[in-house]
Amino acid sequence: MGTRKLITTSFTSSSTADEVLRNIDLTGVRAIVTGASSGLGIETAHALTAAGAEVTIAVRNTTAGDAVAETIGKSTGRIRPRVVRLDLTQRATITRFIDAWNGPLHLLINNAGVVTGGLERTHEGWELQFATNHLGHLALATGLHHALTQGAADRDGARIVSVSSTAHMRSGIDFHDLHFERRDYDPQIAYAQSKTANSLFAVEATRLWAADGIVANAVNPGGVATGLQRNFTPEQKASLDAAEAAGIFTYKTVGQGAAAGIIAAVAPEFAHSGGHYVDDAQEAYTVPNDADLAQHPHGVKEWALDPATAEHLWNVSADLLRA
Repeated sequence: MGTRKLITTSFTSSSTADEVLRNIDLTGVRAIVTGASSGLGIETAHALTAAGAEVTIAVRNTTAGDAVAETIGKSTGRIRPRVVRLDLTQRATITRFIDAWNGPLHLLINNAGVVTGGLERTHEGWELQFATNHLGHLALATGLHHALTQGAADRDGARIVSVSSTAHMRSGIDFHDLHFERRDYDPQIAYAQSKTANSLFAVEATRLWAADGIVANAVNPGGVATGLQRNFTPEQKASLDAAEAAGIFTYKTVGQGAAAGIIAAVAPEFAHSGGHYVDDAQEAYTVPNDADLAQHPHGVKEWALDPATAEHLWNVSADLLRA
């Protein structure tokens, strides 16, 4: 058997979210964007609203969310996004969000994310980056599965977008110590593990739910200067600066960074195909787990797409969430 041809689109690394949505009418599409009170989330919510989608902004800080929604409503002349509180580290708020959702859901954009400079834990004792970036989104998606199934039947498919990062190349999943209870804490490795988890989520969600008309894809926004970096340690900032100087990445605008998620959300090439990793507007090529980041800045490591690892992570994560 030959190697499957990678999915390509007509867009490039410099395409913006607005350009991807040009001439696309999303009237009747219901979308949720988590973490849409800053950075990429704002841009994503704005672009979807401008194209006619009915957007719900799911944020921890509803005051900030209301300000964003008001601005989006005025600037687009469209229906003002709805704002609902959601804290991905607090299962009670996830449950309330799910219980309050009525009707179909067509797009779930799992955009929210945190970066920490030191070890922080949830009240369950979970490492904060893994808990927020992965576990919270898994709980949200599984809780909204019925709504996504309704959305899929309503509009010939529903899609989930899982926001990953080039950082995933630094670490696979350490199933023996997911929450850094034994090994020394390294915030960069913890973040990397959570971003690998985001990609593996897309693989397993597609395997489980494609028959329901739901597909999930992971995306890499690229290097975008957002509030996500506010908690970077000096070492993390130095690492980022060195990567830029080495040409591993160049900073994108927020509009260019949001384009990856919008492509996964609306491009016909990904309408019924999931479990992929989108980078610079195309499906990324796979690189070996021992590949050097400087030599492969735009690929996706094998450990982030491995089906067996994806299934195991899903099961382990679901067990944590049930406890």
